[in-house]
Parts: sequence; C-alpha cells; structure tokens
Amino acid sequence: MLSYPASLISSPLRALILAALLGTAAPAAAGITYQLERPSAAPGETVRIQAVFFNDGGSVARWQPPAQMVVQWRSPDGTIVRSLAMLASQHSSLSVPVNNFARVAWSTVVPRHAKGLQALSIEGESIMMALDVSGRDSGTLASTPAQGPVVDASTGEPVPVAEVTAAGAQPDAGPAPTEAAQAEWQALPTGFDSFRSALSEYKPMYFAVGTRGETTARFQISAKYRLFNPPAGREASFGENFYLGYTQVSLWDLEGDSKPFIDTTFNPSVFWLSDNMWTSPEQNWRLGLNTGVEHMSNGKDGEDSRSLNDAYIQPAINYRFDGGSTLTFAPKVKAYFAVANENSDYRDYAGFVDWNLRWAQDNGAVVSAMYRQGASRHRTTQLDFAWPLRRTFLNMNGYLHLQYFNGYGETLLGYNQRNESQFRIGLSIVP
Repeated sequence: MLSYPASLISSPLRALILAALLGTAAPAAAGITYQLERPSAAPGETVRIQAVFFNDGGSVARWQPPAQMVVQWRSPDGTIVRSLAMLASQHSSLSVPVNNFARVAWSTVVPRHAKGLQALSIEGESIMMALDVSGRDSGTLASTPAQGPVVDASTGEPVPVAEVTAAGAQPDAGPAPTEAAQAEWQALPTGFDSFRSALSEYKPMYFAVGTRGETTARFQISAKYRLFNPPAGREASFGENFYLGYTQVSLWDLEGDSKPFIDTTFNPSVFWLSDNMWTSPEQNWRLGLNTGVEHMSNGKDGEDSRSLNDAYIQPAINYRFDGGSTLTFAPKVKAYFAVANENSDYRDYAGFVDWNLRWAQDNGAVVSAMYRQGASRHRTTQLDFAWPLRRTFLNMNGYLHLQYFNGYGETLLGYNQRNESQFRIGLSIVP
C-alpha cells in the first residue's frame, strides 16, 4: 500500500486518500467501474480514465457515456482543482446485451501545479482514485518499493511467512505499482507463449458419425495463426490483421477391414481478417471482413489427385439481438485459378458463392447453414446444430453436434458425386 508522510496530510484528507488507494477500481452505480490506466504521471501529461459497464440484469441495457465529465483533483495540502475529462471515442448510446460489457475511456490532463499524491474523483459518482504526481527525478510514492514484512492490520503483528508466500508475495518487500505496470508491458514471453497467444480457432472443429449404407465419420480440424500481434491495450492496425490458416476435413470408413480414410482435404490459406470493421451507434449491427487466398488438395497422385486454388472475399454482417444472441450472414465469393486437370470442372459443382448463415446464443445453441448452387441442378446444403454439453446432465466440455449434408463435395475426391441425405451425430470443440 502507498503511504504519505503524516505531517503533510490533515486527518480528514489522510482518510480520504487512504479510501482512494483502497478503492482505485471500486464500482459506481449502474454496474460501472472506473480505473486509471496507470498509477503515476507528471503535471501536464494526459491520463485516461477507463470505465467498464457490465450488464448482469435480465434484459438488454442501454448506456449513454457522457461526452465530458468534471473531475476533481485533491492535493495533500487541501487544494482542489476541477477539470474536464473528454470521451476518447464517438459520443453514442451503447446497447449492452445480458452478461456482456462495454468499455470506454475519457482523457484528462494532470493539472500543471499538481504535486504529490492526488485523490481523483468524478463528480456525481461515488468513486475515488489515486494518482502519484510526485517528481520523477526523486523517489515517488508509486515508484518506491514497499520495504517491510506483511502485518496483521488490526494488531500490527507480522503475518506468518507461509501465508505470505501462499498469497504469491515476498515476505520482506513488495514491488512498487510502477514496477508492476512496467513488468506487465516489458515481460518477454517465451517462444511457446508467443505461439499460443497468436493461435486461435478458425472454422468449426467436430467429429460426427452417421450411417447410410455404410457407417462413416466426418471430422474437421481448423486453426489460424496471427502473423503480427498488436500491443496490449491497442486495436490492431491494418497490417496486424494478416493470418495463416489451416483446415483439414476427413471422411473415414468405419466398416472397412482396415478402417481406411475415404478422402482427406488439406486446406491451407493466407488471409486478412477483421471481425469489427464497423459498428452501429447502438452496437447491435457489426460488419467484418475475411479475404485471402486458399489452396485445396487431397494429397494424392495419379487418377485420384484433386487440387485447386481460389481467391475469395467474405463479408460478415452481424446483428445482435437484445435477448443475447447473434445472427451472422457471411457469403463467401470465390474466384478459381490453377485448377488441376483432374477436376477442371470443379466450379460447375461447387459454384462461386458459399451462402452462410449462422445464429448463436450466448452460452447456448449454435445453428449454421451453408448452401451452394453450381451449374444446372448441382446444389449442396449443409446444416449444423451444436448444443453446449455443460448445459446437460453430463456437465462436460464441448458441444453435442448434429449435421445434415446433401449434395456434392463432401470430399474433394468425390466433388462431382451426389451424396444423398446424410445425418451425423458427434462432438464439436468449436461449433
């Protein structure tokens, strides 16, 4: 905990600053919490006050963050300065679904003559924060480590070392707030940490089994790798939205003597993706975009070889319902090139557009549909339904997955073979 020389602080102000230190991120009314972005700053610098509005009610909540608000700076000598904080983003009403949150920030300038530990409050809100505005050339409150043991606040007696260690702290000293902030920004991740932070799900991942003439399993694995991670606390720039993707779809014969794989489609890609290129002022409409180049091959040679390439663009229009679900329409428009001779008429069966529609509840059902129209009467339809198993008596990870397929292209090898209605049931990891 930060402290200040008692001789410089009157008793009422000392209590006020102590409350500020203990309540840096204390909640305000209406489910809003406020917090300063950093523990210290110099006079004349701009700092940001961050606010999070969380809706834990039973219906959608609307929040109108003010374009500006008045903040009070209270110095150790009793001086009070009132100044303005300006909203950093567009001034609009936010629509926050159930069990979701919205985040905004205001910018304000530290008063020119501020010095020492400042108790910062927002007029009209029961919140107080603390900012160290001491000189940076000397030891400051926020940059001075806390020397000494952890004590029982009511008795002043040292707490047993085992309890302090169990809390993840050092027995004899604690870091300064600025050190903790610098460690958060400057800590170098390991190679695996960097890989893990850049890797995420891409297309659905599932394993489903069905019987129609013969018992088969169809499964899909998919992931994407971000090439450039944006720094924490900043939205990604254009160049930081490039990804490498990989998807693999296999059809497995579960009745054959050696349980052979009928065919596997390997689908690497490179693409640019942004899930939020534009959002409506009410926060219920959102526009995203995925565009890139992909390769598809079944990895075989000779007469069974199949391969092609395409460039695509896939806008995604999302509508957020007040009840806590999202409807997404994402048509994928494709232009083929470098198509192998063995499947030169692939476009006649797959067409040039995948019409995708998806409805997803928060922590609930996920329903998706894909339709393709090739030349003549070459139509393909796939329907998927997923339900979280945590909401069943099993209380386990994953989703119950149901799939219906009818048409062409269940495998790349059989792109021109019609598959009659096929139902499958299984488990999905990513619906």
